[in-house]
Amino acid sequence: MDDNKKKEQKSEDILNAGIAGASYETVQRYGDAAKQHYVAHSGVDNELGKKLAKGLKQISEEKVNPDYEYQNIHQQAGFAAEVKDVARKNAEKIIKGDSSRKVRTDDLGRVNDPLYDTVTVDSKGNIIEGTGAQMKFLGASESDPSGEGNAARALEKLQSKKFQKYLDADVKIDVPSDQYDRIIQEADNKIEALSKQLESQKQAGNTEQAQKLQERIDKLKKIKKNLRKSTVSSAEAVFARQHPGLSTAIDVAKLSHRAGIQTAKSSALIGGSFSIVRNLVSVYKGEEEPEEAIKNVAKDTATTAAVGYGTGFAGTAIKGAMQNAGSEYVRALSKTNIAGTIVAATVSVTKTMSRYFKGEIDGVECMETLGEQGTGMISSAMFAAIGQTAIPIPIVGGLIGGMVGYAISSATYGILMESLKEAKLAKEERDQIERACEEHIRMIRQYRAEMDKIINDYLIDSMDLFRESFSGIKNALAIGDVDWFIDSANTITENFGGNVAFSSMDEFNNKMLNGSSFKI
Repeated sequence: MDDNKKKEQKSEDILNAGIAGASYETVQRYGDAAKQHYVAHSGVDNELGKKLAKGLKQISEEKVNPDYEYQNIHQQAGFAAEVKDVARKNAEKIIKGDSSRKVRTDDLGRVNDPLYDTVTVDSKGNIIEGTGAQMKFLGASESDPSGEGNAARALEKLQSKKFQKYLDADVKIDVPSDQYDRIIQEADNKIEALSKQLESQKQAGNTEQAQKLQERIDKLKKIKKNLRKSTVSSAEAVFARQHPGLSTAIDVAKLSHRAGIQTAKSSALIGGSFSIVRNLVSVYKGEEEPEEAIKNVAKDTATTAAVGYGTGFAGTAIKGAMQNAGSEYVRALSKTNIAGTIVAATVSVTKTMSRYFKGEIDGVECMETLGEQGTGMISSAMFAAIGQTAIPIPIVGGLIGGMVGYAISSATYGILMESLKEAKLAKEERDQIERACEEHIRMIRQYRAEMDKIINDYLIDSMDLFRESFSGIKNALAIGDVDWFIDSANTITENFGGNVAFSSMDEFNNKMLNGSSFKI
């Protein structure tokens, strides 16, 4: 592979690492949300060491009497709807940063609670008063599975003596999302008809009958007030009962898509910024025409947006699965940026293998490149987590961490490879190491300039602060001064209203040794 190809691949790999780093916060948040669906399916939360009364998988394995198949399936679908609704609600809470969680009373040990199917607990596990709710799937029948013509029947059930205790206790009642509007409309029609009867009875002076009609109207109004639309439809509940794995995969895919859209936006900005810098320089040098540069910028922006989408989509699904894995080691890895980095590494490795199969590089060069990409990407994953911790600003901290990690590890790997090759030739070894160092220093300086451009796009009003802090971070890395690195990162954190986890390496060591907890 010629030098230009190598430089092009190096640029692509660093850009992909930067995208993975910038996606860290989004992948972590949406991955945590996706984990809720993995827990709902398996019935086990390995991260918290909790076991649900039943997961979707266990519900799907329950026995069905052939003579009452429809009734059995729909009864079990009601339980599946509870599990699925809890997972969806909690996923949204995580995405929005809400620390409260919805929980089935069965999972709290209150099996067959007389009033509530679900409650909401705070971050400490305390039940929040007034959050209890019932979930009732009504209105469907074997002749009309969708419940299209059975809103009246569902409303009659809600008015029956069996449901009176819920109204007396002012309990919220969740009904299937596809039935809610029809039940409300039926209630309105009923209230309108009863109101006309009430007026007639009042005019006739029939006080006792009028009072009974008023009570029925009041009851219907209370039902309307307490009725809520579930996040699960009747069809989704039955599908979850019959196909728990596929149902879970669909929900995870929906969350992954949302994460992909978020990361595609930030990646397009990153890729576009890089491309603008690179193409402006090329136009200035006379290496390409302005029209060609515009096309290149558009192409690069679209490409990085696609890579960003893939990083967010696949990273979310992988992170969620890792977070609920049975292995403690895998769960620990889920807190790094390894999920997003797997996608970035896959893109880079695929390109390298493609060049090998096309005959553009030989086997030795292919293996060397794959090794460098692997080392760089793994280090990038770790540095992205560190960067996001040190600078807890969405996108920026992870972006800086990813870039720094990749640049440092790539430089180190390149030097080691050259040293191993020429170990027997001292002078050539020294010369090659020096050239490698010079090249990587040039590369880091080049991307430092491009990073300044990206940071300027994000935080144009804070460039002085960022310039000074970033310079401190770079110089601290150069001389190995950990406290200076921490202080420079903390300057950014404090100026943007964040709380620093520690102020020096000694403080960090003390917290680690005395068992103090702090949020990473």
